[in-house]
Amino acid sequence: MTPVELLANHARQIGVAGHFDARSQEPMPSPCISVCRMSPDRSHCEGCFRTLDEIRIWGGADSAVRRTIWAQLLLRAGIAPFDAKEVSP
Repeated sequence: MTPVELLANHARQIGVAGHFDARSQEPMPSPCISVCRMSPDRSHCEGCFRTLDEIRIWGGADSAVRRTIWAQLLLRAGIAPFDAKEVSP
């Protein structure tokens, strides 16, 4: 499985758990998929697609900022943003 596929699966799992919902009280999970290496141009991690700045601020970021980072990294990875309505009853 490629890093993009792993990341897409991870996003789907946390989306199904409701973490992308702005009303969620649960902490936003990290996008790390344990493929930790920078792209050749050092613009982002080849596993989670976060930039160095996004990786640096993650630990102190609230869930709203983390959701924003998730949205940006999904775009960077070419993954459609998770739509919570896909799994709503």
